Amino acid sequence: MKAVEVLNHHHLKRTSCREGIIEVVMNAKQALSENEIRERLSGKYDRTTFYRSFKTLEEHKIIHKIVVDNQLVKYALDNSVTHKDEHVHFYCIKCNSVKCMDNIPIKKYQLPHGYSEIGIEVLIKGICENCKK
Repeated sequence: MKAVEVLNHHHLKRTSCREGIIEVVMNAKQALSENEIRERLSGKYDRTTFYRSFKTLEEHKIIHKIVVDNQLVKYALDNSVTHKDEHVHFYCIKCNSVKCMDNIPIKKYQLPHGYSEIGIEVLIKGICENCKK
C-alpha cells in the first residue's frame, strides 16, 4: 500500500508532509522517534506543519505511539494500516531500537466486573540479536 492510498482510505487530504511521514514509517524496519522521522523526511517542513501532520496521522490511527519510558517514544504504522493483529513490541536497551514482534500476540486478560479495556500495550525490554553479536 502507498501513502496516497492510506490517506485516501482514511479520508484525509493529501499533503506532501503527511505522505512523507507515512512513507518514512512504512520504509523503516523498526519503530522511529519523531526526530528520526523528521530527519528522514525528504522535504524540509517547519515545526508547526510537521507536528500538525504528525498529530493528524496519530489521531486517525495511521501511526501509533509506543511508549518506552517517559523520555523515549517511538512510532510505527498502526495495525489498521498493516492489518496485523495486536502484538508485542521489543525495546533493545543497548541500541534503543523498538521492533514489532508480529509473531507474539498479546494475551487477552479477564477483567473484573465493571472494568472495560481500552487497549493493551506490551513492551519487552532486553538486548536484540544484533547487539548480542
